[in-house]
Amino acid sequence: MASDAVLWFGDQMSAVPLRNNKAAASTVRSVTVLGATGSIGDSTMDLLRGARDRYRVEALTANSNVEGLAKLAREFGARFAAIADPARLSELKEALAGTRIECGAGESAIIEAAARPADWVMAAVSGAAGLKPALAAVDRGASVALANKECLVCAGDFFMERAKKAGACILPADSEHNALFQALGSGNREELVRVIITASGGPFRTWAPADIEQATLEQALKHPNWSMGQKITIDSASMMNKGLEVIEASYLFALTPDEIDVLVHPQSIIHGMVEFSDRSVMAQLGTPDMRIPIAHCLGWPDRIVGPSARLDLAKIGQLTFEVPDFARFPGLRLAYEALRTGKGATTVFNAANEVAVAAFIAGKIKFGAIARLVEATMNDWIRTGNRAPLQSADDAISVDHVARNRAAALLPQIALKAT
Repeated sequence: MASDAVLWFGDQMSAVPLRNNKAAASTVRSVTVLGATGSIGDSTMDLLRGARDRYRVEALTANSNVEGLAKLAREFGARFAAIADPARLSELKEALAGTRIECGAGESAIIEAAARPADWVMAAVSGAAGLKPALAAVDRGASVALANKECLVCAGDFFMERAKKAGACILPADSEHNALFQALGSGNREELVRVIITASGGPFRTWAPADIEQATLEQALKHPNWSMGQKITIDSASMMNKGLEVIEASYLFALTPDEIDVLVHPQSIIHGMVEFSDRSVMAQLGTPDMRIPIAHCLGWPDRIVGPSARLDLAKIGQLTFEVPDFARFPGLRLAYEALRTGKGATTVFNAANEVAVAAFIAGKIKFGAIARLVEATMNDWIRTGNRAPLQSADDAISVDHVARNRAAALLPQIALKAT
């Protein structure tokens, strides 16, 4: 086993730490939460609320929820608060009147929040909009708890390279990647056989493909285990979210597509497993509560006391597993194809999916058309031959913009085919 001073994946992915290096966390740690009023942000603030003696809030951001942002900024005595919507600045100033809290609005203010001197940053701004703020935190060498999949899905290669160069520490905050992060410390890179990401299967796990095609928004939002935001819940129902996680794991842990498997596990108790050459399989278990992986990131390299329910396996009774069905969930197949294609294909996959989900929410396409629009956009983009490695955030954002426009242009014919 490598020493504590050496990172598990060596030079290539040195932004991902090895395991607990017990440098005592006795001093108060300053934290910034990007996306403080979203579901991940809410879980993070709940954990901070229970450990006020260990953490001080430097900055908080939100997309458009001025009231929620101002309330949190006042409660935690944040030094800076930023709202993404520039039109809401005057509201935020008014809501924070009488405090010493600085405030700002627009993309530059969100980036400023990330660049401020916090030891630890929760990167939970959803979508491609979260890339530049996360990079601002990475570039100053902060510990970044990454809950934004798009940072890696859209820009994985250079994001991790920037983190390595700056000496930043990337801590996976998604439950599945955090599980892999914890399990990977049980062996060395050359001993790794594969990692296994689990999936609940969502609300349509046992549905016939024809019925999934016609699923309503209300049905797609009825996740059996997790309480999440609207977009990620729909992605879970289509298993596009699991596809994004496969892509993210590849970049985060320097894995090939063939080293990543997905296993449907309806109980959502085992979140990730790692198989080593001696056929030992290490797994991380916990109740389906996002506060568990976030608490691991927040406390790292130590562990903090968390408020989540204790795991009672006797009460659960059984854990079951299934191979994912690509006929029911073609989005997962497309994710592997995008990962193998590379050179911006994963960026296109993500952008087209966001357009498709928005169209489904707006009632413009059926649920089954989500994957068809993503596939059509990917195929169209590959046919253009305009593929090259992404070297910057602007490169990724440019590909993202082109893919969104193309997906929007293809939307009418995809909708027509589904009728």
